[in-house]
This record gives sequence, C-alpha cells and structure tokens, in this order.
Amino acid sequence: ADLQGIEDRLRTRIAQGLTVQIQPPSYELRLAILQDKTERMGVAVPRDVLEFLADRISSSVRELEGALKRLVAHAQLIGTDISMETTREVLKDILNIRDVKVNVQMIQDAVMAHYNLSIAELKGKQRDRRIARPRQLAMYLAKTLTPLSLPDIGAHFGRDHTTVIHAVRQTENLMSRDAALTREVKGLVVRLKSGS
Repeated sequence: ADLQGIEDRLRTRIAQGLTVQIQPPSYELRLAILQDKTERMGVAVPRDVLEFLADRISSSVRELEGALKRLVAHAQLIGTDISMETTREVLKDILNIRDVKVNVQMIQDAVMAHYNLSIAELKGKQRDRRIARPRQLAMYLAKTLTPLSLPDIGAHFGRDHTTVIHAVRQTENLMSRDAALTREVKGLVVRLKSGS
C-alpha cells in the first residue's frame, strides 16, 4: 500500500513537471551571464562582442557559455585580442554568419520597422523628434556601414551632404549621453550585418 502511495505521488509530481515551460533566458540575462563569466575567467572581452553573442545565441545558457569559452580559448592559443572580427570568424559555424553587404535600402527598412515609420516620413521634411531622430540615425548607419560618400547618402534621403554631416554628429553626440540609444543602435547594426 505504501508503494502504491509513492507511485501516485511520483506520478502527480511528474505530471506537474510536464506543465512547466522553461523559457529561454532574456537578452538582458544572457548579457549578464556573459559579463559574469568573463569576470570569473579574468579575460577582457569588448562589450560589443558580448552584446553580439547575447543577441545571436538565445537557445541555451550552455551554448552561450560554450561559445564564449571557445572564443577565449582561440584568442589565448593564437595570442590575439578578442574582437568582433575574430568572433565572427571563430564562431561562424554556430552563428550561421553570412557575409552581408549592408546598403542604404536595408538600413532604411530596418529603421522604418524599428521605429514604425513609412518611407515618406523617413525621406520627408517633418522635423518632429519622433521622425527626425530615426532619420538622423539612418543617415548615421549609412555613413558607418556603407562605403557611400556623404552626397550619395544624402541623395537617398532627399538631403544634401551637410545634412548628413549634421545627422552623424547629432547621433554620435546623443549616443555618448544615452546608453539606451547606444544599445538600440548596436542592436540594429548587429541585425543589419547578420542579414536578419
């Protein structure tokens, strides 16, 4: 009878366990795990590399930690610093990285989707902050991620090169004071470069 009771309790507990869904860790948690791991390992990993890994490896903590260990081991073996370039090279098999050539159209599409704007708003003359800031950000990304000249970038937005210069400076200035904006920009860069 006692054995029957144990079986029932076990069955109940197992059944309860099946209803619990294990959610993958959030981006913030993944980033915190990586930061903690690098501190414990005593290695210097640039923040943009940690953010890139946290963004791209979301399936499990084990895979995330494994990627970091592999990256650190490679850098120590070769005797080089960890950079975005070495990260993409060393982990290309697990990150499924494609060599994406970023263009202004891709940047405009990403910014429009992220800020919920239309192409008319992005290229228009409205100056209110909800539209002007993303427009400036798009010009900044075009300057940073494409080989185009300032006049060429301006032409994509119906502006001249001086407006592009102002947009780049304004965005850099805002990013230096606003950590949340910097994270947003880096997230957009990662998505654009990975073609996702």
